Amino acid sequence: MKCNNNMWNSIKIVIFSTKLNILIVFGPAAIITHKATGYHGVVFLLSLLGIIPLAERLGYATEQLACFTGPTVVGLLNATFGNATELIISIFALRNGMIRVVQQSLLGSILSNMLLVLGCTFFSGGLVIMKREQVFNKAAAGVNSGLLLMSVMGLLFPAVLHSTPTELNFGKSELALSRFSSCVMLFACAAYLYFQLKSQNKLYDMVSDNEESETETSDDDEAPEISMWEAIVWLSILTVWIAVVSEYLVDAIEGASTALKIPVAFISVILLPIVGNAAEHAGAIMFAMKDKLDISLGVAIGLSTQIAMFGIPYSVIIAWIMGRPMDLNFQLFETATLFLTVIVVAFMLQEGTSNYFKGLMLIFCFLIVAASFFVHVDLDSVGELLSSSHVNW
Repeated sequence: MKCNNNMWNSIKIVIFSTKLNILIVFGPAAIITHKATGYHGVVFLLSLLGIIPLAERLGYATEQLACFTGPTVVGLLNATFGNATELIISIFALRNGMIRVVQQSLLGSILSNMLLVLGCTFFSGGLVIMKREQVFNKAAAGVNSGLLLMSVMGLLFPAVLHSTPTELNFGKSELALSRFSSCVMLFACAAYLYFQLKSQNKLYDMVSDNEESETETSDDDEAPEISMWEAIVWLSILTVWIAVVSEYLVDAIEGASTALKIPVAFISVILLPIVGNAAEHAGAIMFAMKDKLDISLGVAIGLSTQIAMFGIPYSVIIAWIMGRPMDLNFQLFETATLFLTVIVVAFMLQEGTSNYFKGLMLIFCFLIVAASFFVHVDLDSVGELLSSSHVNW
């Protein structure tokens, strides 16, 4: 009887504690629609909506499990399950040979976090707190900016090498370089975790004086709501369910692009990342409105760094294992977009202060990027989708 009560309480906390979980029904609806009608445009939209609450609950279960572990394990959990939705979608896309979709969706996650999320964070926080500029830890932000520039270097060299007309081993050289660079980036990510959690952990603990009392009270309230084993079980269930919905989402991309008349590049770079990180986006904005900007930057810039230094090289290694020739050549247009984004954000972060006007500029930059990918028709993406549809047929 006690076991049943614990199970019911766990279900009530995880499933019925947030109104966002109403969207969970769209996942089964997408599967039913796919089986009954095969209309890819509807299946794609239903899958997008169905993934939003699953991604949010996965983050919640990760936070609950983190309450029972040390800081090193917390960092590993955030680096893996924090980007689980994007990584799962990437694995299914790689299985279907949709390498450009993987590249563009991972790139879009970085762009949306750095421009849209950070912009909305600065803008909303600045509107709530108009009398002064908000302050954040610029030392930690500077480390993340450096890592993002390193990831840009890892993407830039294969793209330039691909565009070099005198290169003898065309195609093979950038693939070999990408796999080597991916291994280096994964080691750099591990070193960053050690630096953040063990070596220089005080660098990430600094907060402004007027936030110390609020931070202490909030830390006291962070007691786990479910047990450790319940958190592990929910992580497993949610990961499997996200994998199921992601499979239908990936299969519907081609049909959705045709039916909705939206370029594949726009779907991959703009729509998929926004939906996959919707819950984290909302959380970052709420923390900024409570004048807890360091936490907001940990979401916006921290997730970008994780994707750049872990998500992208991880996908290259997984593709290598699967026999797929995915490299770090994201093409010059995408690489230039990422480079300019990192430079713009680095300038915004260098003073350690924020206001609503900085946020507004970042939002405008994201609108320009979104418009660029809306008019950008990528021939490689279209070719991959056509070939994958023939294989499925």
